[in-house]
Amino acid sequence: MNQLFKEHLVVAQNASGRNMNVPMYRFVGAKPGPKVYIQSSIHGAEVQGNVVIYQLVQWLKTLPICGEVLLVPNCNPVGTNIKAGEYTLGRFDPVNGTNWNRGYYYDDAFIRKFARSIEDEESVESIKSRFRLEMKQQLQTRLSETWGVGLAQHLNLKLQQLAFDADYVLDLHNGPVSTRHLYVPEYAKESASLFNIPHVIFMPNVFSGALDEATFCPWWLLADLVSNKRQKTVDFTVEAFTLEMGSQEVISFTEGEYDAKSILAYLTAKGCLPNSTIIPEKMSRKAVMLRHYKTLFTRQGGIVEYIVKPGEVVQKGEVLARVLNVDNLDTDEATTEILAPCDLVAILHFPSASVLSGTQLYKCFTEYFEL
Repeated sequence: MNQLFKEHLVVAQNASGRNMNVPMYRFVGAKPGPKVYIQSSIHGAEVQGNVVIYQLVQWLKTLPICGEVLLVPNCNPVGTNIKAGEYTLGRFDPVNGTNWNRGYYYDDAFIRKFARSIEDEESVESIKSRFRLEMKQQLQTRLSETWGVGLAQHLNLKLQQLAFDADYVLDLHNGPVSTRHLYVPEYAKESASLFNIPHVIFMPNVFSGALDEATFCPWWLLADLVSNKRQKTVDFTVEAFTLEMGSQEVISFTEGEYDAKSILAYLTAKGCLPNSTIIPEKMSRKAVMLRHYKTLFTRQGGIVEYIVKPGEVVQKGEVLARVLNVDNLDTDEATTEILAPCDLVAILHFPSASVLSGTQLYKCFTEYFEL
């Protein structure tokens, strides 16, 4: 049966000098297998992932695993506690203004240098083990630097040290008002259908600071370099995903159970759960390349009625939203309709009815296709 170890990780100190701890639940199976890392709530308002992890804990107490699963709920206690009235303002480090999910580490030159050190006869497992060790040394060096490590990046580096040990990394998020969607590296397209998530965004090998990219970009580049050197495909079997599971600032235990089973279906397919019979649901899955995941900005400010709900398919010219301008209530210009500029799927929209001009109103799939 699995062993459960509960630990705590110090990720920051508050202004009183007291440590801020993150709980970690580590399940170790009786048989060897892959390592899994799952975290939630790097953005303070995105709380549903904590319920998903709670449901996973209940399942993993009785469901045998091969390998190890590390669960880190509420991984950003600073962001969780940044409140302004009724709202959680936990998307950015309040001291330095940094997005909490943009401070992870990636060094292209380090990876290329490591690739040159690989001998022709070195095994894939040896390469993986050595790369992990050297990568974690890089992370520790970065953490120890005198200059340039702010609060958000310090937190990110601490979490990245945990995640880089894993073969499968899942970062649980929520949108403002959102439907479920999934970010998938292009090399892992076949895994997109292993989750019960109907909207999929395929990611190129480009690093922009997020945890999934900080995981898959190094392995992706290393695999390409070694494959080219050996003139055959080398697969390090490391995957990382960002799972967006609905809207922020709300939780649902029922939805959390659904998303936990979605994750368990993925882990079953990857050989982590030998006795599990949980499989992905049959559903329509729409996908898009990242370059076709578009943001629709407002051209005018006002008070908005969101006509189209997240997940709805919209045809070009249909009404997405209606804007009320209170300075013109006595004229025909009191309301303005915002029309879909092309065929699209609405994925998420701004959470407030009051918007400034230039606000990210909707994020949409364009030029999408069925998986």
